Amino acid sequence: MEQYEKETGKYAVWRGIITEGFKKWKRGEKIYDRDKERISLYISEETKEKWQNFIESSKYSSISKLIRDAVDFFINEKLRGGVDEKLKKSGPLKSITDISHDLKEALTTIKGFSQLLLENYKDDIKEDVLSKIKEIFNKSIFLENKIKEVLEKGENGKTQYDLLLIEDDPSTIKLLTTFFESKGYSSRGVISGSKGIEELKVNPPKLILLDIILPDINGYDVCEIIKSDENLKDIPVFFLTAIPSSEVEKKIKHAGADGYILKPFDFSDFEILYTYL
Repeated sequence: MEQYEKETGKYAVWRGIITEGFKKWKRGEKIYDRDKERISLYISEETKEKWQNFIESSKYSSISKLIRDAVDFFINEKLRGGVDEKLKKSGPLKSITDISHDLKEALTTIKGFSQLLLENYKDDIKEDVLSKIKEIFNKSIFLENKIKEVLEKGENGKTQYDLLLIEDDPSTIKLLTTFFESKGYSSRGVISGSKGIEELKVNPPKLILLDIILPDINGYDVCEIIKSDENLKDIPVFFLTAIPSSEVEKKIKHAGADGYILKPFDFSDFEILYTYL
């Protein structure tokens, strides 16, 4: 099961039931993702034999994994200087950190002028133009935070961000990460308690939004794990759940959470979080 989850990124067991995908994989059937493009390769028997000998002595169990690693290697080589002659003639490439600093300076100017227009001249600007300026302002904040992540990662090997969402519904993750990023806060989402704990050990955020009903570890237990860890216990944790408030309040103190927000939610419900961010 562990090998299946590592190879496919899917769960072998979902809510206590073995998934159909895992059953197919165990029978040797192909597992495809709808959001991925299938590539067919025609090779000779000689090449096929070489491949089979190769996988027996290496970590690669599929051609797709080899292709992904090869693409990553190629891109990294390009970034390290393996560029074509045309790029070489244009002079030395700047590092990602240098480029990020340059972009951040330009974005700060854009953000500043946008804010100036919004605060002092909004009554004199046409509605459609005002809407576009607001969009530019919000996007400049979003990009500025992304650049900060790159710079901070370059400085200490870790990516610092504001909010981690541990939630098993991908559509909720997408909705909320987009919402918080539009407000200028960097965020990430994971779909299980175990993945949330793994992420926290590598890159602890400023705040955690935690669903209670998760496919592996329930949110109460995840919160207890967080609050018992010396390196994580000071991170505020807010439950995000459809469980009735009367039930949450019975366990929130023992779990150590700092608060909770009920589903279905309004975006205004998240205003309490801004003081922690």
